[in-house]
Amino acid sequence: MKKSIFYNITFIFLVAAMAVGVAYLYMLKYDKQKYTQELNQRYSIVAKATLLRLLTEPVNEKFKKELAVYNMKLIKDTDLIKKVLQNGEILQKLKAKIGSSAIYYYDKSNFLLIESANNKAILLYDKAFKPYRTQILYIKLIFGSIFIVLFIAYLWTISRLGPIKKLKHEIDKFAKGDLEIDCKMDRGDEISEVANAFNNAVNEIKKLNNSRKLFLRNIMHELKTPITKGMLSAEMLPPGKQKQRLTSVFQRLESLLNEFIAIEQITVDGSYLNKRVYRIIDIIDEAIDLSMAERKNIELTLQEDMQLKVDFKLFSIAIKNMIDNGIKYSVDNKVLIYAEEDGIDFLSKGKRLEHDLDYYIEPFTQGSNRNSKSFGLGLYIVDSILKAHKMKLAYEYKNGYNIFKFINIMPII
Repeated sequence: MKKSIFYNITFIFLVAAMAVGVAYLYMLKYDKQKYTQELNQRYSIVAKATLLRLLTEPVNEKFKKELAVYNMKLIKDTDLIKKVLQNGEILQKLKAKIGSSAIYYYDKSNFLLIESANNKAILLYDKAFKPYRTQILYIKLIFGSIFIVLFIAYLWTISRLGPIKKLKHEIDKFAKGDLEIDCKMDRGDEISEVANAFNNAVNEIKKLNNSRKLFLRNIMHELKTPITKGMLSAEMLPPGKQKQRLTSVFQRLESLLNEFIAIEQITVDGSYLNKRVYRIIDIIDEAIDLSMAERKNIELTLQEDMQLKVDFKLFSIAIKNMIDNGIKYSVDNKVLIYAEEDGIDFLSKGKRLEHDLDYYIEPFTQGSNRNSKSFGLGLYIVDSILKAHKMKLAYEYKNGYNIFKFINIMPII
């Protein structure tokens, strides 16, 4: 999740919002300090002027009028004076040669206590004082506007990136083989260009796939007719080697055609497998019948009670191809089959493969020792069938034997 672009964008905007909040608090602190500084400066002027007056003149009406200029009122109520001095909070206290002054905060008001060097003292009430407002309008408007703009920018950015999720969903469908997707967009940005390019590519793939499907089906349809006619013609021949040979050839061609049809269903149609539970012995017997191999060339070691959930027809074809390969390329025309819980092994005595297994599971690839009977599709078909069953084909060479393995078979015991 931390690698998601949406996560990164959200993180960036959260950091920006936090920065705006910190700047707002700093601005409040600065403004409050400025307000306090201006207030103290005003009280300092009043204190100096009042101390000079107290040293030279008594407190009279003229003095009171001068205090009124500074919005200050002389307090004569002794009870109030006592309450202020006893219960008030001293905000600041200053001393000078001619006297001292102290600022008291009491009952949401500021009072200024002035004491001269000749022991005269008065308490002044600040009529102009107003407590500092923590919610100053212009600061709130400025930073509120910045935060709203940031939030709108975040929502706009996320909305512009929203089609990425749709595109990813369509790509996931495409990866699973579903070509019925539509991610065309008319937004005019880079994401739309990518989505439209992908949509066009999928449409081209669909066209090619349909063409391939039509081509293969036409080829197989056209081949079935001459094979059927050939088999009928062979049956009309008198008994003998010629009839037996032709019948065997046409049966082999029909078998190969059925394999092509099966692999076409997997690679072109993407048809779902008809998976059911079968005994392994029944699947192998069907594969031996399909291969038309002699039983003496096949040695079986298996758990007869072992069962697999597979497509019977396709899995039989996969085992049949492994039997064919084992017999063809072994030095003794034999193949050994071991079917156990950890996999199905096909062993044949012979030389090690010239290339890695990946080379041979590509269609129409063979080693240098080519066999005229081989079309180079055997292992490709096996690998395709196993992949359709979520299984895997593996290979190793040990003690003079080529060993092919069906792994991840998940048997049902």
